Amino acid sequence: MTASICLKATAVDIKKSDRYLVKNVSMDVYSGELIGLIGPNGAGKSTLLGALAGIDEPTAGSIELSDTPIRNIPLQERATRIGWLEQLGTVHWPVSVERLVMLGRIPHLPAWGKVSEADHTAVEHALTVADCLSIRHQIVTTLSGGERSRVLLARALAAEPMLLFADEPVSALDLGHQLQTMQLLRDFATGDRAAVVVLHDLSLAARYCDKLYLMNAGEIAAHGEIASVLSNSNLEKVYGVSVISGCEQVPWIVPLERL
Repeated sequence: MTASICLKATAVDIKKSDRYLVKNVSMDVYSGELIGLIGPNGAGKSTLLGALAGIDEPTAGSIELSDTPIRNIPLQERATRIGWLEQLGTVHWPVSVERLVMLGRIPHLPAWGKVSEADHTAVEHALTVADCLSIRHQIVTTLSGGERSRVLLARALAAEPMLLFADEPVSALDLGHQLQTMQLLRDFATGDRAAVVVLHDLSLAARYCDKLYLMNAGEIAAHGEIASVLSNSNLEKVYGVSVISGCEQVPWIVPLERL
């Protein structure tokens, strides 16, 4: 069975304050794919991710979700199809973890509708896979940064989207939860679902992602299969570091020195 394109971005530019943050970026995301978006600080990864998710409007170019321009999709429908996990997400309300995750079901609720059994089931599943069951009754504003990151991921998953965008979802997590979260994203991106994730850990990107897009100065410096994108020459050019790498048991990349 041939995978279908979930999202297609063509020649996307994003300009803010007379500066191009993203320049001429094209990307195809197929069902069943976990796409890694990598690159140094300031490369434009988060800016691009926000546009792909429909959070921001590109200056030029087009973004289509299942062959429909994303700007033509009503907001409520878009919220049921797209999951969004922002970098360093904040919570301003002293609500319980379970209640916050239930907010992920809002796009599915009819006007003045009550929470259904399906909503409770979706929330229970999200709490389980994001390892939040033990903290479900705690107040979100009392949690650590890593715990809060897992809760916000659970909220995004509770919406049961077909396409998930996650901006540095493992940056605040301990080693065990980094692996758990990457495996969760890997398991999510199956069947007709897909995910695009911004990562700085190249070893995790190599281990879990199907394809990579390497950004530098707002442009795509390389994209495609893992080995070709993570070549020594690409990493030296974009990151300015020399590395050693290997694939015994799992892929690994270690920076040696700044060039």
